[in-house]
Amino acid sequence: MAACQAQAPSSEQAWLEAAQTFIQESLCPTGKGPNVQFTQSVIDCVKTVWLSQGKNQGFTLPLSYSFVSVQNLRTYQHLPCCSHLSWSSIAYQTWAPEARPNGVPLPRERLLLVGTLTDLSEEQGCRNGSLYVRDNTGSLGCELIDLDLSWLGHLFLFPSWSYLPPARWNSSKEGHLELWEAPVPVFPLTISPDPLTPIPVLYPQIASCLLRHRSKLRGEKQNLAGKLIRLSALVKSKKKAYFILSLGELSPTVSQAINHVSIIVQIPAQLVWHRALWPGKAYVLTQLRVSRIPGYHYCVWMTSSSSHLMLLEPGRVQELELEGPFLEADSKSHPTSSNFQDKKGPKGLMRDSRLLNYMGTVTDVLNEPAGLYELDGQLGLCLAYQQFRALRRVIRPGVRLELQDVHLLQSVGGGTTRPVLASCLRGAVLLRGFSCQKPGRQSSHQAHGAFLYEQLVWEWQLGLPLYLWAVKALEELACKLCPHLLRHKQFLQHSSPRNPSLGLQLLAPTLDALAPSSRSIRNAHTEILEEPHHCPLQKYARLQIPYSFPALDTLEKEGRCRAWASFDPKVLLPLPEAAHLSTCQLNNRLAWSWLCLLPSAFHPAKALVGVLVASSHKGCLQLRDRSGSLSCVLLAKHSQPLTDPQLVGCLIRTEKFQLVVERDVRSNFPSWKELGMTGFIQKQQSRVYVQFFLEDALILPVPRSFHHSSSPPQTESTGVEGPHIGQSRLFLLSHKEALMKRNFCASSGATSGLPKPTLSFHVSGCWLGGTQRKEGTGWGPPEPLTDESKDQKVLLIFLGSSVRWFEFLHPGQVYRFVAPGPATPKLFEVEGSSCTSQRPLELAGCVSCLTVQDEWTLELESSPDVLGIPKALPESSLTNLLSANLTDSLVSFSAAILSRIMWNTEDVRRCVKLTVSIETVDSEFPPRLDIYIEDPHLPPPLGLLPGARVYFYQLEKRVSRSHNVYCCFRSSTYVQVLSFPPETIVSAPLPHIYLAELQQSSCGPFQATASCHVVSVVSLQLRWVCAHCTSVCPQGKCLRQGPTCFTQTSISQASIRLLVEDGTAEAMVTCTDYHVAAALGLCANEWSSLLEFVRKPGRVVLQFMEPGAQLESSAKTEDPLTLYLHTLCTSPSVLRPIVLSFELERKPSNITPLEPPRLQRFQCGEPLLTRVNPRLRLACLSIQESENPISLGAFASSC
Repeated sequence: MAACQAQAPSSEQAWLEAAQTFIQESLCPTGKGPNVQFTQSVIDCVKTVWLSQGKNQGFTLPLSYSFVSVQNLRTYQHLPCCSHLSWSSIAYQTWAPEARPNGVPLPRERLLLVGTLTDLSEEQGCRNGSLYVRDNTGSLGCELIDLDLSWLGHLFLFPSWSYLPPARWNSSKEGHLELWEAPVPVFPLTISPDPLTPIPVLYPQIASCLLRHRSKLRGEKQNLAGKLIRLSALVKSKKKAYFILSLGELSPTVSQAINHVSIIVQIPAQLVWHRALWPGKAYVLTQLRVSRIPGYHYCVWMTSSSSHLMLLEPGRVQELELEGPFLEADSKSHPTSSNFQDKKGPKGLMRDSRLLNYMGTVTDVLNEPAGLYELDGQLGLCLAYQQFRALRRVIRPGVRLELQDVHLLQSVGGGTTRPVLASCLRGAVLLRGFSCQKPGRQSSHQAHGAFLYEQLVWEWQLGLPLYLWAVKALEELACKLCPHLLRHKQFLQHSSPRNPSLGLQLLAPTLDALAPSSRSIRNAHTEILEEPHHCPLQKYARLQIPYSFPALDTLEKEGRCRAWASFDPKVLLPLPEAAHLSTCQLNNRLAWSWLCLLPSAFHPAKALVGVLVASSHKGCLQLRDRSGSLSCVLLAKHSQPLTDPQLVGCLIRTEKFQLVVERDVRSNFPSWKELGMTGFIQKQQSRVYVQFFLEDALILPVPRSFHHSSSPPQTESTGVEGPHIGQSRLFLLSHKEALMKRNFCASSGATSGLPKPTLSFHVSGCWLGGTQRKEGTGWGPPEPLTDESKDQKVLLIFLGSSVRWFEFLHPGQVYRFVAPGPATPKLFEVEGSSCTSQRPLELAGCVSCLTVQDEWTLELESSPDVLGIPKALPESSLTNLLSANLTDSLVSFSAAILSRIMWNTEDVRRCVKLTVSIETVDSEFPPRLDIYIEDPHLPPPLGLLPGARVYFYQLEKRVSRSHNVYCCFRSSTYVQVLSFPPETIVSAPLPHIYLAELQQSSCGPFQATASCHVVSVVSLQLRWVCAHCTSVCPQGKCLRQGPTCFTQTSISQASIRLLVEDGTAEAMVTCTDYHVAAALGLCANEWSSLLEFVRKPGRVVLQFMEPGAQLESSAKTEDPLTLYLHTLCTSPSVLRPIVLSFELERKPSNITPLEPPRLQRFQCGEPLLTRVNPRLRLACLSIQESENPISLGAFASSC
């Protein structure tokens, strides 16, 4: 016990010695010796506050506390903290839980802070309305709730304070202090004595009248008294800083309620008054003068350098009596009340905001640089329309604010659902309570962009709804692109002509359309003083969200979700077509489908934003953001492919695009009856990509300094920039082959084994000149060739990372291959064929090949016009394309895709069939052709969709056993999309023709409509077959039922052949399935009943020959069903005029003639025998009843 008592005095002595040293170094006036009295006064002040808490455990000195200087606080205190000398531990423990549950309380440090409270900035040497705590080591900015102007310039002990280190956005790297309690003066404050005589003052009503008689008061200064009813924001411009306060009557009558007088305070030493003024209190301002403000219509009261601010005490003032007619009322000076009714403006329903006062607590920080917060968990707060830089360092959850003359805007739209309070320059935002929460960790997009957001308000003059949307859009874009692709700081930087902001450039198209066309500079004096009040927040219209910028991963998921939600087999295969399809036909028809979504299909509409990358894994172009990549098909414009590799790494924004979802389904539906059962879908997968034109997009080159250090390698994301050293060579591309997996022999250093298929492609062409070396920013002259007579044709192989250049390489273009690094002799002159077999070289007409290295880059060098190379794509003639000549089996043409079908069943080889319409100049009706794509060319290239125009290069032409010409993909095939499917599909009516037109020209329409007459029925077949094996099913049972056929489902099938004529020619028309009912003139119920009668025999076949009908079925001729069908087929209800829509039964070709002319007998009085053209063979698309029931044909009597 005695040892403890001996230890206490020694601890106090050590504490006192440390305190004396600190006070002499940090607090005593510099240039003077030790001041014992000064030091003792500081220690006594600390001791007094320490003992005031009453729980000091017998210690007269705070031994656990140590003094801290401003410099040490700034240098060593990197975490937020608080210190409460006057608080006990129990008081702190009671206070700390107020920060929870959403926050962390400020940690307590036992530090003693002593300094001078001043409004003079040490760095700037001027006064701007800010407060500082200063000692000999420096100064720190501070905030104080209730300032007494008599405190300025005096030394204080601050018993309760918190320190916040500089935030990430703080460019000055200065922290700040929050002074929780009134400071304790080290020395007694001098109190100014009361004036001997009362101060003569003017009250607002008379002071307002005096402004209209400025000539009477020229050179005179007056004292004004009144209640503070309005306080503006502290406005800081390049020239000066100022604020405006308004005084009203102390006890206004009804007639005086609207009387007030405004006073401008702009003397630098008086700007600190803004922190001492409290609305509702009465004040006296002395030595005021009347002045006129440039740009403002009226005179105002203004402080002078000798003005003072003091609280109004009744015994210290006396109303000044004036002589003259100053009290005449002037209705012009009275402000008019604002009308809060909704009005219809030029842009729709305009609304007036409501001015009010509000006291609330900040509950969340939505976007600190943009000045967006949450109040009381239910209101939004926007401080962007004020200059709030000093205040934003204090505001965090838990801070209590008083808002004077704040605008209330409800239902602003733009993605904001809650009401918003927004303060303009007229209103003040006053600090009324600090937060005990430790500042939260800010994300990068919430720490940058303050200057950019100020630019949106002050330069672009955005209204609040549009500003809120712009802030949200910039947040979306920053989350999409930063930090993996771009740096937050550069993306959200202040925009200038020399250094534009990428974020603002992405929003510019929308802001240009929606922002005010006339951007007038805000006049702060007018905004604060003028009545009725007018500011950017006064009127607003609800904003419909113009665009959203979703993450590419989100867009892909939503597109895929919509595609499968809309996948309905019953819609894709509607009745009655689906009722007659076999299992194989049914599932193949469902194997592939697609959905195209436009931006307008989403709400709100979506804009596509991403960095363009060239993928080395897929060989396609992709848009990339932070969430992932989305494949894309790009065209510079219609029929013009992408050729410039410099686009890689650019930031792209487009509002016009097509989001394409290709659906691949493997199913085993037994028949159409089970289409609604999803259990028969075995596997489903999709391929999602976008396609758009670059002429519809905003393309922004991204400087390399903007890319984040953690961005992916150059092959995947960054742009193509020329190396500082390197060599290059020009190459003219003449031929390009397909991108597919090929086998390559292993290199000499590789392990032995079978070659693995590698994604690759070949191009062939010739070198233009020799190798060139880098000279400064350009290329030197070509090196002379070692052998001028040597053929410069070469085969280039792209594999590995070099596959990324596939989409940019096109025949007829000149490219520069650039190899970075030190010069290597004969780098582009490797001869031989070690990389591939000799056969491909012979086919390409080349004597050497070269593998393009991964680190090489590609540049588009010049236009083909310079070298006299034609731009037109080579195409085969229509005659050669449709002929049987197979010596030149490789054909090229442009075509529009009409349909796409996929075979994806287990018992059939996977294959894609494209039906295309070949584009020709000479023919009015383009011929049609089928193109088949099989492995290893599956899946097909992106963009091969119905409605798209595509150029096919070097397809292999083949002839089927039925003499139809079709084409197949091969390794040399090159596909180039020329245009995308139209956004709106307008089905053009089929041309109405005479049948003879199909015989006169080989280029007639493939599908058409003709008005004709049914001459006779040639054959009729009705049957029920097994849906799985298509065997006949008498009594509805498959004849092959057993191990070879497991299904018990039967479907009906029908076919009828009609002889029709229209007076110009005859045609044999084949109608199938539900078209047979229309040919027979039966309604749906009659047709269903007929099929049910056929179910028992399973099959009924009628062949109509001269002179009658021959039955080919197990049924007898006198069977009632057979007799009924014979009677029906020979009745006028079938042999009638019809309007026939048809297509050619066989696609047009020049392989074999149709049929030789035949002899036919006609009965016209005397028998007439003549040669007639062969009958056309048509397939029925639809049959409609003719409006003219009279027979049209001259051949109706033929036999």
